[in-house]
Amino acid sequence: MFFLSQVDFLWDRSVGCVAAGDLAHDFRKTFLPEAKGRSSMKTILPIVLLVVFPALLASSPSLAQAPAGWHDNLADQITGTWKVEGKVLRRDAHHEVNAEWVLNHQFVRIHEKTTADAPASENRYEAIWFLGYDAISERYVLHLIDIFGGRFSETPGYGTRNGNEIRFVFEYPDGPFHTAFRWSPENNSWQWLLEQKDKDGKWTTFADLRLTPALK
Repeated sequence: MFFLSQVDFLWDRSVGCVAAGDLAHDFRKTFLPEAKGRSSMKTILPIVLLVVFPALLASSPSLAQAPAGWHDNLADQITGTWKVEGKVLRRDAHHEVNAEWVLNHQFVRIHEKTTADAPASENRYEAIWFLGYDAISERYVLHLIDIFGGRFSETPGYGTRNGNEIRFVFEYPDGPFHTAFRWSPENNSWQWLLEQKDKDGKWTTFADLRLTPALK
């Protein structure tokens, strides 16, 4: 009975869908007398779901249709294949990046990994970043999923743009972490600068990487 009461409530608040409340009432009256008990409820619930939910989706564009794709002239510049070199924790890093628009043009998926020909002494790394934009809050969003597992993927980064730079802040449980993506149109390259606070509260460089177009 709780479920059907919720159906009544939802449909009474949906434009053009008042009749659904009457439909639910008829179902209760016809199929759910007290004598039939819970077995009748189990029988009729699938029918209600089949009838009500498709109509709800059809009447609500926000549920039935995906929003228009996100377009950003700076995010566009990061798509493609890149050679990545620089330092991570003061050690040489040789990575490669492939970035492309995905999910209805809502995100740029950035796949980063250590190159196959990197020195054997270099720690192997792989990550997938999802770069998007929250139009309501007017801020960029960056999701990082990497080989260190779910613990470090729980916290998204939120960023603001200043010219050709997007600066993200990740509020990790052990302290804030900054990630800056800087685009240099004059030489068609990116700088990724990652900074963290040390135990004394001072900002230190975690990684400083330069992305240049990969040779085809």
